[in-house]
Amino acid sequence: MKILYLETSSKNCSVAISDDEKMLCVTEEISENYKQSESLHVFIEWALEGAGISMKDIEAVSLGKGPGSYTGLRIGASSAKGFCYGLKVPLIAVNSMESMIVPFLGRNYDCIIPMIDARRMEVYTAVYDGRNGMQLSDTEAKILDETSFEEYRDKKILFVGDGVTKAKDLLQLQNAGFDDGVYPSARYLMKKTLEKIKRKEFEDIAYFEPFYLKDFHGVKKKDKSEE
Repeated sequence: MKILYLETSSKNCSVAISDDEKMLCVTEEISENYKQSESLHVFIEWALEGAGISMKDIEAVSLGKGPGSYTGLRIGASSAKGFCYGLKVPLIAVNSMESMIVPFLGRNYDCIIPMIDARRMEVYTAVYDGRNGMQLSDTEAKILDETSFEEYRDKKILFVGDGVTKAKDLLQLQNAGFDDGVYPSARYLMKKTLEKIKRKEFEDIAYFEPFYLKDFHGVKKKDKSEE
C-alpha cells in the first residue's frame, strides 16, 4: 500500500511517501515563517517524483492531526481531505506528538516528553514511555512553572520540541535532557499509521477536524466606532 503522509502542525512543513514499511521519499523544510500554504503542494509533487509514482497510485493519506499551529493544521487537513475525496482512499490521523518521540524510543529514557510551543509559558505536551512509546498522560495545554513534571523527578527524562526552550532553565530535574531542535515529521507517522490501517481505524472524512486542543484566538480588528 502506497501511503502519503502530511505533517503541517509546526514550523516543519513535511511530506513523505511509503510503500507499506518502506519509506520511498521525504521532503520537508523547517521555516520560522510557517510556509505550509506555499510549500505543501510543491513538496507533495517533489515527493511523488522522488518516489517514482503519481498521485493516482496513492492508496491512503495519513495526517499529523495536531496539536500545533491552527493555520498549519487547517492547511494540512483540507489538503488531506481533498485528496481522500478525489482518490476515494481512507484518511488516517495520528497525534503529531507521536512523530516527535519515534527517533528516541529505546534509547534508555524512562520518559520522553514532547513540547510544542504555545503562548507565553504555555506548551502542548504529553508524557510517553521511552521504551515502547505508550502514552502515559493526556495531551494537554500546560502552563509551565518550577513544579511541572515533578512526579517524574526520579525518572530519566528527555524533553523534545521547540517548547523546550521555555523549560530548560525553569525545570529543576536532575535526570532530564533537552533537545529543542525536534519538530513533528511526516517520516515518523508511518508506524502508527500502519497500525491504524491494520485495525481499520479510519477517519470520517466529512466530519474530521484537526486536534486543535485550544480555540483559535485571532487578532481582533479595530471597530471604526473606536477610532
